[in-house]
Amino acid sequence: MNRTSLEGRGGLWPSLRRDLNKYKYVYLMAIPVVAYYIIFHYVPMYGAIIAFKDFSPMLGIIRSPWVGFKHFRDFFQSFYFWRLMRNTILLSTYQLVFGFPAPIVLALLLNEVKNQFFKKSVQTITYLPHFISLVVVCGMIKDFTMSGGLINDIIAYFGGERAPLLQDPGLFRTIYVVSGIWQEIGWGSIIFLAALAAIDQELYEAAAIDGAGRFRQAIHVTLPGIMPTIVILLILRLGRMLSVGFEKIILLYNPATYETADVISTFVYRRGLQEFSWSFSSAVGLFNSAINFILLIAANKISQRLEQTTLW
Repeated sequence: MNRTSLEGRGGLWPSLRRDLNKYKYVYLMAIPVVAYYIIFHYVPMYGAIIAFKDFSPMLGIIRSPWVGFKHFRDFFQSFYFWRLMRNTILLSTYQLVFGFPAPIVLALLLNEVKNQFFKKSVQTITYLPHFISLVVVCGMIKDFTMSGGLINDIIAYFGGERAPLLQDPGLFRTIYVVSGIWQEIGWGSIIFLAALAAIDQELYEAAAIDGAGRFRQAIHVTLPGIMPTIVILLILRLGRMLSVGFEKIILLYNPATYETADVISTFVYRRGLQEFSWSFSSAVGLFNSAINFILLIAANKISQRLEQTTLW
């Protein structure tokens, strides 16, 4: 080891101590957050090894017999594999295609509104569904889509026939995605509104001097200004592409709609908690997490090559 490396190493710790002394209160504030992730996200990862064992609560994680990739093979060869993958990918894709741009469009529209009272009113109205309990939201959806519900009243008014909409497998994805947009569009627009507020107003003035109207300003100034925010959020969304929220699906689906509603997370819930197949459900969940991790890395790499905007 040469003298330069020793000096560099010797200078590291004094620099670190100075940094800790200077920002000690910031580090103290970070301790609960770091502890939370270590205790509830990293320590439980030890239990993921039951995916490779025939886990028995009586024997414990260590003494349970090792079965290797048996549960993974059983899942890949099962009747449900392709159905679960198809439903999960389709629901995630629909959410990405229709749900992700919705808050961006709302933020762009609100940015063009000059009447502050109207703007604040729209923001408040669109924010409210986010704060409603998911159980309540699903109860409202069930009431609206039942045969005597509001949506069927509208259909009947225009000459259509009443039907329990949530019992129709072909309508489940539409109901799920549309209700998700309604619930999260206002809350999701907050980040984009903050990004819009950070755009230098002189850019708009320069564009106006060059003869650009409001639409061209939105295309050439507004969108490029918020593009880094859009890219980062898109990468994060792609990183959880297969993690479709199972709580809402469980509250809305039924055996009649399993064909289009059953996804990986709901399958893990049924097999793990209702059928007590802990090892099998852990293997499925681990497979899901591995695919999400690969998608996150791939999305970050693609973004780095195309936009030079990355998470790391």
